[in-house]
This record gives sequence, C-alpha cells and structure tokens, in this order.
Amino acid sequence: MGYALSTTVDRPFEQTLEAVREALQQQGFGVLTEIDLKATLKAKLDVDVEPQVILGACRPPLAHAALQAEPSVGLLLPCNVVVRASGAESTVVEALDPATMVDLTGNEALSDVATDAKGRLQAALDALTGP
Repeated sequence: MGYALSTTVDRPFEQTLEAVREALQQQGFGVLTEIDLKATLKAKLDVDVEPQVILGACRPPLAHAALQAEPSVGLLLPCNVVVRASGAESTVVEALDPATMVDLTGNEALSDVATDAKGRLQAALDALTGP
C-alpha cells in the first residue's frame, strides 16, 4: 500500500498490541485514542471480526509543528496505527505513512515533520521484528 507502513509480527495479537504501545512510547509517541473495532462492531452490528485496534498516536512536538505549517492538518492527526490479528499466532501492524499529509495538502512545509514522524513510526515497527 502506498499510504501505509506495515509489518507482520509472528506473535499473538495481545502480545503484539502491548509491544506496539511500548515501541511507540520509545519513539516519543503517546496513545491518545484507542478504538477496539472487534468490540465496537460486535456491540453495534452484532458481527464477529478478528481482533483489531486502532491506536491514535501523537508526538506533541510534531503535532505542533504540523499545525504551525498547516492549520487544517488536524484533520489528519493523530497518527493512526492499526494492530490486527492475522490468524492465531500472527499480527499485522500498519501505520498511516505521514508523507500522506504532504501529498493530501500539497504543503511542502510539512515535509520535515512528515519525514521525522515517518522515521519514528518505522523505527517502532522495526522494533517489533528486531532481535
């Protein structure tokens, strides 16, 4: 996908979800929101789906810099990170590529922020599959 950073982890969903939270924290992100899609879809539509959580990750200095460059960029914040089960022992982790902010707004002043955020998100994803 051209708009996502992605990795697959050979660990169960719950273990991976906790590891993602820790990896984001190590990169300076806090989790502002957490949406449990499995629970929400079960409650609202009475359907069963594989476990999937959307984490809204924010690194305040980057968010501030982005808003200074493009006041409407709040529509694209926080950085969404999706953790979803892929079978019993595998989990997919995806993050919206921050370069999408530049692509959608056409504002090159966001480039430095997007590059920094992308590097940090990629480092968090890489930490999930590292030694």
